[in-house]
Amino acid sequence: MSVKPEGDAATAQAVTDDQGYAVYRTEETLSLSLVIPMYNEEDNVAPLVARIHEALGDLSMPWEVVLVDDGSADTTPDHMLAAREQYGRHVRVLTLQRNFGQTAAMQAGIDHARGSVIATLDGDLQNDPADIPVMVRRLLDEDLDMVAGWRKDRHDDLWKRKVPSRIANKLIRWTTKVNLHDYGCSLKVFRAQVLKGVRLYGEMHRFIPAWFATQTSPRRIREHVVTHHPRAHGDSKYGISRTFRVILDLLSVYFFMRYKARPGHFFGSIGLFFGALGSAILGYLLLIKVLLQADIGTRPLLFVGVMCVLVSVQLLTTGVLSELMARTYFESGRIRSYVVRERNREDAAGDDWCRPG
Repeated sequence: MSVKPEGDAATAQAVTDDQGYAVYRTEETLSLSLVIPMYNEEDNVAPLVARIHEALGDLSMPWEVVLVDDGSADTTPDHMLAAREQYGRHVRVLTLQRNFGQTAAMQAGIDHARGSVIATLDGDLQNDPADIPVMVRRLLDEDLDMVAGWRKDRHDDLWKRKVPSRIANKLIRWTTKVNLHDYGCSLKVFRAQVLKGVRLYGEMHRFIPAWFATQTSPRRIREHVVTHHPRAHGDSKYGISRTFRVILDLLSVYFFMRYKARPGHFFGSIGLFFGALGSAILGYLLLIKVLLQADIGTRPLLFVGVMCVLVSVQLLTTGVLSELMARTYFESGRIRSYVVRERNREDAAGDDWCRPG
């Protein structure tokens, strides 16, 4: 069954598929939203916005910039507002209540983006906005849903950035089976219709291609070699400890990619293993008690058998229920992983795009 799209971003055309169902194909009114989360990047705001305007000056579609201040402790918000005053209302500013992390800041920007195409990039001037028009054109010309940046010639510290990134990329590729070289590159271009169906929590921004593969075919995901610059101002917010967080996040990604629709199979298989082990141990002890009249009350094996059965029951009940409740909590539509200050909310209506010409 197909739902008719609404809003100004698309014009629906009803056609009939092979089974006689009405299918709505959309002709998008193309527009681009750039989402840029920033944390303590006061020296980078002005040059970044300037580079964006230089790179997108000849873009053939309306575009906007969504700058998200992730609770910066410096003057980053003031520089964002100054850029808005200098360039116009198509530079939009979101100020989060506190530091929620890059993933939540990125999700906030995605939620407030209005374009039919959404591009994300870091605010540290290491991503080059000049790559965006080429990636957008490739997304549209090749009918893709995502084009991910690949920092093939990366200018970062070997041990603090490159080594952790290589380890993380190999782990993610092996676990998710989505074959990209550089999951950590924030420079990506998406179709908004698909991206807005993906919710990001914790530190899941580096797993966007994996989550994306649950919403669309991996064949509609491609990568594009992009320019990477050395960091000119500020300090990196990441290090070797990121690898350990990636391992923990991978467990969640693995679960939801393979068992989202059947969580009972994941917990049930483990629970049945412990249940079978505990039952075998208790059955063995019962035979000893009945046939040999042996005393089993003080045997450590009895405790192991009982614990295995209890663990089995816990996995078959509490584990499944808690995971389903957590997913329902976050996907209910009323809960978000960030809070926007009321004074920074903007009316999305109005002609405040940067238009060609």
